[in-house]
Amino acid sequence: MSVLVHPTYFPSISHFVAMVQSDQVIFELDDNFQKQTNRNRMYIYSPNGVQLLNIPIKHSKNSFQKTKDVKIENDFNWQKQHFKSLEAAYRSSPFFEYFEDDIRPIFTKKHEFLMDLNLQTFALVSECLGVKFETLHTTEYFKEVNGVRDYRTLANGKKDASLFEEYTQVFEEKAGFLNNLSVLDLLFNEGRYALDYLKNQQLDV
Repeated sequence: MSVLVHPTYFPSISHFVAMVQSDQVIFELDDNFQKQTNRNRMYIYSPNGVQLLNIPIKHSKNSFQKTKDVKIENDFNWQKQHFKSLEAAYRSSPFFEYFEDDIRPIFTKKHEFLMDLNLQTFALVSECLGVKFETLHTTEYFKEVNGVRDYRTLANGKKDASLFEEYTQVFEEKAGFLNNLSVLDLLFNEGRYALDYLKNQQLDV
């Protein structure tokens, strides 16, 4: 079965659960950008609990703007801030140093478009997990789709009620297990075992 998803910034665990359990991944490239969604944000487990990492974007004069046309505001040094936050959160995790050299370049390259960055984060995590996906891109937007599982709502974390099995997290003694963070949380804590974890979870969408 094929799944239809939005490319998001270092996607949530639920995104990757949907993708690894499918035969084909179709990326929605023709939707209108929506604020306050995971299109330009991810959530990590910081020493102080859940932390939001948000990519600043250039605002358009148009009331509607396609996500693929959204440009990143690179006047802010957001990449350095995000990587420092990841270091503070995961430096002591079992696999951060193992993957550090793989992920660091994405925080040094200046992307003009948000979509390009999001697709690169997907490709990077897929490589770290050791999994290959058959991928397609949409060329037109349809509100309703047939013949595929529509998981586009996963881009809006507030509508994602999936609960997953607990795994060991760095700061769980402080705040307990935090569910469905960015897949980076799973990757840094579980390494290549993360793929088996993703294959064994169930989505509640």
